[in-house]
Amino acid sequence: MLKEKLIKKQPFDGKIVIVSGGSTGMGKATAKNIVQLGGSVCIIARNVENLKKAVKEIESLKTNDKQFVEMISCDTTKIEQLKPLLAEFIEKHRVPDYLFNFVGYALPDYIENYKLEDFQKQIDGNYYGQLIPTLIMLPYFMKDKKGYIAFVSSAVCYYPLIGYAAYAPAKYAILGLTEILRNELKPYNINVSILFPPDTDTPSFERENKTKPKETLIMSERSKIYSPEEIADAFVEGILKKKYTIPPGVSKLAWRMFRHFPKLIHWITDRDLKKVRKKLGKE
Repeated sequence: MLKEKLIKKQPFDGKIVIVSGGSTGMGKATAKNIVQLGGSVCIIARNVENLKKAVKEIESLKTNDKQFVEMISCDTTKIEQLKPLLAEFIEKHRVPDYLFNFVGYALPDYIENYKLEDFQKQIDGNYYGQLIPTLIMLPYFMKDKKGYIAFVSSAVCYYPLIGYAAYAPAKYAILGLTEILRNELKPYNINVSILFPPDTDTPSFERENKTKPKETLIMSERSKIYSPEEIADAFVEGILKKKYTIPPGVSKLAWRMFRHFPKLIHWITDRDLKKVRKKLGKE
């Protein structure tokens, strides 16, 4: 739950936010927060029915008559389709103040089960799905010399586990992109943030669990599963403080450990994998 004092301040009053991947999960929870805090949102996703349901939920949280909630049905990996739709939105309203990229999904499996196309799909969905809206919006932000772009990576970047050989490289690519943009966009007064969510109870996470290797399921069962609302609250608070790195919950500890004691993380994950494989009769 957002803090009552934050809601009273209405820090997003008069602001416009684009939320890609905003029809479900963390993206939808974030869009709800923005509206509760006085802002207007446009959510982007492929599924029209999910978008319509999300718009109704988000609209019910409006705090003033100036706010609007709109939707764009589009695959964010298709630049030729998304570009004119965002241009139309900007012409109707104005250049938004924020772009939040929540597009992404994981389909974990054993490395020997993956085909090349599986890696390509993960790069498309998790990297290009966030890169393309950014490339479209950047000329507007750079011209105005203001704006804010946020990306979503994953705690897997700091706590790497078996099964994510196709997913993790895409999330590392997001991290690499964000690191460069953080520096390069400074002269344009464009802020950049990156979120590292831990396991979160979303529709995508449900699908993810269906393909996880048995080892991964067992190794991660001790970890807390967060609600989309918990992650969205931490994300919005981080954005308002203009934090570059936003690691909610257990991600904060993993981030610190990996930065300062990477060998310890490796020792823990290697030890746990050995124990689990023995338990499964694979050792």
